[in-house]
Amino acid sequence: MLTLEVEKEVLNLNPEDKIHLAEMILDSLAKPDSKTEKKWVKESESRYAAYKQNRTSGIPLSEIKKRYEK
Repeated sequence: MLTLEVEKEVLNLNPEDKIHLAEMILDSLAKPDSKTEKKWVKESESRYAAYKQNRTSGIPLSEIKKRYEK
């Protein structure tokens, strides 16, 4: 029941307040777990080092665009 009450209140807010509230809610959902974040940083640094040392190659942007045009 509380959700319906909040929904009614939110719908009566002015546009600026709605945007502020939406941003706050999205920000609260977007926070990654610190362990996961550290793993992603380590992985990205490892991939970048491999690229710089020519142990792997990049993919041209044109090829990536083709993958997502379908």
